Amino acid sequence: MIVYACLPARYNSARFPGKVLAKDTGKFLIQHTYERACLAKLPNKILIAADDKRIAQAAKSFGAECIMTSRDCASGTDRIAEAVAGLDVDIVINLQADEPEIDPANIDAVAKLLLENQKSKIKNQKYDMATLAAEFQNAQQIADPNIVKVVVASIEHRALSAEALAKAESSIGARRAVYFSRSPIPYDREKGGVGPLTCYLRHLGIYAYRKDFLLKFTKLPQGQLEQIEKLEQLRAIENGYPILVGKVEHFCDGIDTPQQYAEFVKRYKNSHKGHREHRDK
Repeated sequence: MIVYACLPARYNSARFPGKVLAKDTGKFLIQHTYERACLAKLPNKILIAADDKRIAQAAKSFGAECIMTSRDCASGTDRIAEAVAGLDVDIVINLQADEPEIDPANIDAVAKLLLENQKSKIKNQKYDMATLAAEFQNAQQIADPNIVKVVVASIEHRALSAEALAKAESSIGARRAVYFSRSPIPYDREKGGVGPLTCYLRHLGIYAYRKDFLLKFTKLPQGQLEQIEKLEQLRAIENGYPILVGKVEHFCDGIDTPQQYAEFVKRYKNSHKGHREHRDK
């Protein structure tokens, strides 16, 4: 099966205009993400889907393939769908362009969920969409509405033996998403909201879609839950399409603000300080 990872890039980001072209490290922000994606093993190609010629020019400068899309795309998912509509690809990974520290293994992990599910012989357990989650580090993160939570359930397993069930769920702890929310879910009544950390999962904003479903997904109507929570993935759940969730250990925060970018630049320069000093000798 052919797997592409696609980075949707919009120039006029609301909180940080032009952020994908920020270059305080000597590299464009989107270049950092692209180079991390190139380290993943499963994607056959890494693409950038852009709405501005300045992004396309930057992509060309570091050797990335860029597809120009409409400025009117409502979301990154719509931008990716437009970019890959005419391409021969089976699975499309939606990778945010502002995650310069993403673990390449996570890109492989989300692709692997759909690749392995394709081979599944379990009736009615074909998934067209997958994403990732990780454990929380502290209770404050659970209470933060800017960090999305996900509740998962075991994959449906009527008439399956314990051995068959374990095999079905073996792929990096794959489970079916029940709900995503900005609120602490599940709500621990006895603890007044947030209970033990092990009861919660942090959603990571990376997705894998089967191409046919991706094109269908962008045409589905927005439901009330999506409009209330402002979470696009709820569109699939509201329209009856299950989402496969894999649990991973490592995650990174994306860059949403100039302050977060400044912190990344500091981390990057500190981590490369030894390399520069060695080169200068």
